[in-house]
Amino acid sequence: MFTQLSPLIKKLLIGDRSWEWIPILVARLSLGLFFSVSGYNKLFDPKKHEDLINLMNEIGMPFHESMAIVLASIEFFGGLLLFVGLLSTPVAIVLTITMIVAIATVEIEHVIPKGIGPLDWMSWFLYLPQVLYIILFIWLMATGPGRFSLDYLIANKLGLNKSS
Repeated sequence: MFTQLSPLIKKLLIGDRSWEWIPILVARLSLGLFFSVSGYNKLFDPKKHEDLINLMNEIGMPFHESMAIVLASIEFFGGLLLFVGLLSTPVAIVLTITMIVAIATVEIEHVIPKGIGPLDWMSWFLYLPQVLYIILFIWLMATGPGRFSLDYLIANKLGLNKSS
């Protein structure tokens, strides 16, 4: 009986790597779309661009007008590159750094309530969307962008996907 259930038990306990490409693709496309749209809005929607400049000024960011353009460009172009799966790991690194800066300069100061205990603070911290983005970026750096990406095609052309 156990031998008949063994494949099912194995899948339940350790998963099935043959389907791993699906969550990798969904995560990469979702993150890429989210960041490209967010960056686009911050670059080309005058109200959102002004809001970003004001926020950067409020938190004391030097050269806040220039930094707003840099941040929005990183999000827009990084999101596009992530969406198509080109330079995925460097883009994930840059966006991770961007999220860490956002957490350190805005979220901790302006979102997490003051004077709460450590467990409540951790609960608020882990609820920040930037934390989830960082986790997903780290996961994508570890797994790679998947077989439906330009990075994968380039690696194939260079002979880097062949088994040794």
